[in-house]
Amino acid sequence: MTKTTKSMVGGMTVLGITGIICKLIGVLFSIPLTMLIGADGQGIFQSVFPTYNLLLTVSSAGLPVAVSRMISHALAKDDPRRAKRVFSVALCLLAAIGCVFSICMFVASGSLAARVNQPETRIGFMVISPCVAIVCVLSAFRGFMQGQQNMVPTAVSQLIEQVGKVCIALPLAKIGTSRGVEYGAAGALLGITIVECLALLYMIFTYLRKRHAFDGLFQAEDAPIPSSRKIGTSLLRISIPITIGACIVPLASFIDSAMLVNRMMAAGLTIAEARPLYGLFSGLVIRLINIPTALALSISMSLVPAISAAAALNNTEGVRRQSNLGLRFAFLIGFPCSVGMSLLSRQLVSFFYAETLTAAEIQVTSELLSVSSLTVVLFTVVQATSAILQGLQKQRIPMYTLVAGVICKIALNYILVGTPGIHIHGGPIASLVCYTVSMLPNLYFVLKYSEMKPNWSGWLLRPGLATLCMGVAVYLLRAVLPLGRLWTILEVAVGVGVYLAAALAFNAITRDDFSSLRRSKRKKA
Repeated sequence: MTKTTKSMVGGMTVLGITGIICKLIGVLFSIPLTMLIGADGQGIFQSVFPTYNLLLTVSSAGLPVAVSRMISHALAKDDPRRAKRVFSVALCLLAAIGCVFSICMFVASGSLAARVNQPETRIGFMVISPCVAIVCVLSAFRGFMQGQQNMVPTAVSQLIEQVGKVCIALPLAKIGTSRGVEYGAAGALLGITIVECLALLYMIFTYLRKRHAFDGLFQAEDAPIPSSRKIGTSLLRISIPITIGACIVPLASFIDSAMLVNRMMAAGLTIAEARPLYGLFSGLVIRLINIPTALALSISMSLVPAISAAAALNNTEGVRRQSNLGLRFAFLIGFPCSVGMSLLSRQLVSFFYAETLTAAEIQVTSELLSVSSLTVVLFTVVQATSAILQGLQKQRIPMYTLVAGVICKIALNYILVGTPGIHIHGGPIASLVCYTVSMLPNLYFVLKYSEMKPNWSGWLLRPGLATLCMGVAVYLLRAVLPLGRLWTILEVAVGVGVYLAAALAFNAITRDDFSSLRRSKRKKA
């Protein structure tokens, strides 16, 4: 492997491991939170979060990717002066945009609560609103570090966010619950705002500590001095299509937060029946799904600067190599996670929520998870292909493909969730269609613009055979072992062991991959 490839694999490893830890903490956070505020409180909590995510995505999704790409491009050309100017301009833009959206969310909290037909959510919208501005500024610092292919600060800040939720958000939720579940949900949301402040302080400290080393980088004397206006224009030109594309899924969740409950009521359920089902799906199932998708995000974060740097040097072979590696890891991670979570859906739900949910709620949640988990491989590939296209300055393509996917999702949600006997179970089916519609054209355009030949053996056949071996082993264990946390740990451990052994046997994972990871760890140490 080349030095750049090793750096990318190391970045994926750091972000991937940290991401899984963070998502596991997030699941563990949801257990006591559900015990404190109940499924009804989770429904309130999750009715606020899609709006927050949408505003956050609109304000901060595209610019950090653009920062990462422009900084890696500048550093590949030995122009740290431009890289620093890019960061300064982006920081000002993100701070200004974030403050505007925070104020809008606070002022419109009453209207937002009315939109989801739940007046209890108003205080939640108010306390989470400052978080938009905070995370916008935080994302500027993350983009600056990622542009240098240094993923450690981002990983540590993510850990601070998740650990802080447990230490700060849960106590505030407990305090609020004494006044009602809506105040418990608001307490948890206030805790998230406080935690993001702590993560931002860490990133500022890290930036100040590393600033002198960055200033010492070699500067090409013939590099032109860029104007702030020109950099700002370039940032917006790159980030707007990425932002629009990144907004599609949060927009769908935003629509779902009002649509799903109303459509379930149209299917014959009462609000008291529909809102807890929505809370189980969006608050528990999606949270479990987000554990393996953290690996997908680590791939995409590492791919953009690596491919952008190769493209800046007109290194076609480097672009092909990084693209192939990103797709290979996407399928390598996505296949076993989808199949394993689907087969062990009841075991996983019982593992985390046995003391929190009733038997009927566990049944519904495991049924939803068994289908929803199949989206993991699709989402992982969508993220990888989108990152490749963004690195190749084709950021409009994933925007269009996600639009097509989400239109299908909204239509199917409206039809299926509103059908008696299906109701909430239509949500996972709609998501499967959404990501399939997005993935297929993305793959086509990646092959076209990276000038890469399809590696179906490395992407599909070998990981697929290893996943089949794992699936057989897990299925047999599931058939003979009873429910229980220790048995679930055993089933997961055996599944992972069988998959790794089969992946090595079928050459889906190479020994060079492992040696690269070891060298990356030694380098970071």
